[in-house]
Amino acid sequence: MKTCCSPKITGLSRREAFGLIALGGSVSLLSTLAPGVARARGHTDMLLLTCMDYRLVDSTVAYMDGRGLRDKYDHVVLAGASLGALTDKYPSWGQTFWSHLDVAITLHAIHKVMVLDHRDCGAYKVILGPESVDTPDKELAIHAKELQALRAEIKRRHEHLEVELGLMSLDGKVQDIA
Repeated sequence: MKTCCSPKITGLSRREAFGLIALGGSVSLLSTLAPGVARARGHTDMLLLTCMDYRLVDSTVAYMDGRGLRDKYDHVVLAGASLGALTDKYPSWGQTFWSHLDVAITLHAIHKVMVLDHRDCGAYKVILGPESVDTPDKELAIHAKELQALRAEIKRRHEHLEVELGLMSLDGKVQDIA
């Protein structure tokens, strides 16, 4: 009989699986996976907003680690990243982003937000239509527009925060967006 605690089934260690079971499968997965790292007090350098695309999870971690930011940022994931935070199509996504940002400011004293969109983003195709990103130039232009709009709204709500914008290609390289 297979159990939830089998690492072969879930990919989790017995300790991680126990933590999930003990917490009802939710709430504090981070503290289960990284005891001593997740803290309610203190500060991190920034909040990172990225898309949910599974193809770029490892590239995103490698990019942040390469910048010397390992364990120094909070991470919020929304489909479309900047577009997800501002879209009228899914307003609860934006509410989630703003709530997380407020908590990151309160709990971790962040001073910067990094928004990292990526090329070949399915959320842009779903929300804005595939024609909005059907050439590399159009794709860059629409991402830049959405990233800059989110930066303007972050600065309007929290003028003290620095905001950094980037567009990641599928090979993990990041282009800065002014």
